[in-house]
Amino acid sequence: MSEVLDNLRYSEEHEWAQQGEGQIVRVGITDHAQHLLGDIVFVEFPEIGTAVTAGDSVGSIESVKTVSELYSPVSGKVTRVNAALEDKPELLNEQPYGEGWIYEVEVEGDYASATDGLLDAAAYRELVGE
Repeated sequence: MSEVLDNLRYSEEHEWAQQGEGQIVRVGITDHAQHLLGDIVFVEFPEIGTAVTAGDSVGSIESVKTVSELYSPVSGKVTRVNAALEDKPELLNEQPYGEGWIYEVEVEGDYASATDGLLDAAAYRELVGE
């Protein structure tokens, strides 16, 4: 069974969004996604300063099985990427909700409005059949 955290919002493409300081939203992939991908070997990040739109492809995740698109669950400007994943992409498998976060976005408005179209934990569990 995949872990789903109650304090996050989720996209149907299996990314999560977490409220950070101020207008910052931290983004990663879900435990369910990392199970589907298998052993992750490379992450292509969005560039810092890039404007991203919710639902758009912003990078990719390569595993021993496949390459999967990384979609942004929120709109805003990329302010930071998790450089630790360059040397240790397996953090996405080991700690998808912790040290395996992928990037941060500065959103316009507040977290609630930026994540309004995303699923809560109960709806995400239903989506993945948990």
